Order: sequence, then C-alpha cells, then structure tokens
Amino acid sequence: MKNLKLYRSFVLALLVTSVLLYGIEYLLLGDSGSIFTAFIGNLAFLPINVLLVSIIIHRLINDMERKNRIEKLNMVIGTFFSQTGTRLLGYFSEADPGIEEFRKYLIVKKDWSDREFADVSRRLKNYEYPIKAEVLDLEGLRDFLEHRNDSLLRLLENPVMLEHETFTELLRAVFHLTEELLNREDLDELPPSDLEHLEGDVKRVYSLLVYEWVAYMEYLKNNYPYLFSLSMRTNPFDREASPVVK
Repeated sequence: MKNLKLYRSFVLALLVTSVLLYGIEYLLLGDSGSIFTAFIGNLAFLPINVLLVSIIIHRLINDMERKNRIEKLNMVIGTFFSQTGTRLLGYFSEADPGIEEFRKYLIVKKDWSDREFADVSRRLKNYEYPIKAEVLDLEGLRDFLEHRNDSLLRLLENPVMLEHETFTELLRAVFHLTEELLNREDLDELPPSDLEHLEGDVKRVYSLLVYEWVAYMEYLKNNYPYLFSLSMRTNPFDREASPVVK
C-alpha cells in the first residue's frame, strides 16, 4: 500500500511539473499553436523514446542480474572446493604417475596473468591423466564421498548450477563415481576389468576437476585476493604448500 501511494505521488508530481512547464512556456511565448505543435511532435516521438529507454534499462538489469548469478555461482563452486574438491585433487594426484612432470604447471602464483591461466588450461586439455585405480585408496575414497553425498546433492539442486554446464557435468561425474564405489562391497578384491572401469570414472572426475579448479583460481585472483591467497597456500599440487603464512 505504501509503495502504491508513493507511485501515485510520483506520477502526479510528473504531471503537475509538465503542466507548469507548458504554462510557463505559454506565458513567455504566448503562442499556443506553436506549443501545441511541439507537444504533438514530442508525443509522436514518445513511443520511440520509451523503446530506447526500455532497451537500455533492460540491458542494465540483465547485466546486473548476470553479475549476481556469477557471484552466487562462484560462491557455490568455492563451497565445493573447500569441502570436497581440494581433497579429491589430493587423492587423485597421488595416484597419477605423470603428476610430477605436470605439477610445475599447477603451482599457481600471485603474479600470474590471464595468459598464463589460459596456457595452463590449454595444457590440461592435452593431458592424458594417466591415473591408476590400483594405486588409489578406493575404500578411503568411497568413505570420503559417502560422507559428502548430501552436501553434493544440495549443490546439484541449486538452480544457479544451470548457469555453469561444465561444473554441473563435474558434479554428475562425482555422483556417478560415488554410486559405482558404494555399489561394490569389497573394493580390495576387484578383477582387473572392474578396476579399469573404475579408472575411467576416476579419470573423468579428475580431468573435469582440475580444469574447474584452475578456472576458479583465476576467478579468485581477479576478484578476491584474500581467498586466492589461502587457495595458493593450500594448493593440493604443491608439496610445500602450508596454510601458515611464512
């Protein structure tokens, strides 16, 4: 009700102002014909004026809403990495025989440019992720994912996830790996064929996870230096990483 009264008052104030201005113009010029002609001309242009203003306002509103959605999305992604993603990277990288050669590209520095992040992302697309399932602690991985299943489900149910297809694909891959592990009673006595199958599921999660991690690190560097600082100090690929500031 209060907003409606305020709106009516605003409309009335605009109408009164318009009448007063036309009245002042008539008193100064005394030519009602010219004033009327000018009024018709302005009235004819009004639809175009409204259209232009509407387009501009619509664009501004869309830009603001998109920025807000991106902020919310990256908050969700940050929650995922702090609770699950960073630990998973630790699990997978320890079972990756090629990580020692590739590790140097994943030690993110505070002075990295956008070009350096882009270069790492390009290298990731060409990396084969030669992870070995038999090296993984499958039972530990299963327990870890099982304890985080509810939180992952809440992330996937968040409507903001629709804005980020690759991250949604990552969550689906994690859920699938969790289901595969939970449906096996004894992970210590799996045949080679089944280990190979699980290896494919792990590689899928691993490749998507590393790519999203690099993208998130770039976002933090450009927008939240204090969060980026902590992420660098807890980098799962850096053996010398420590949350303690030295």
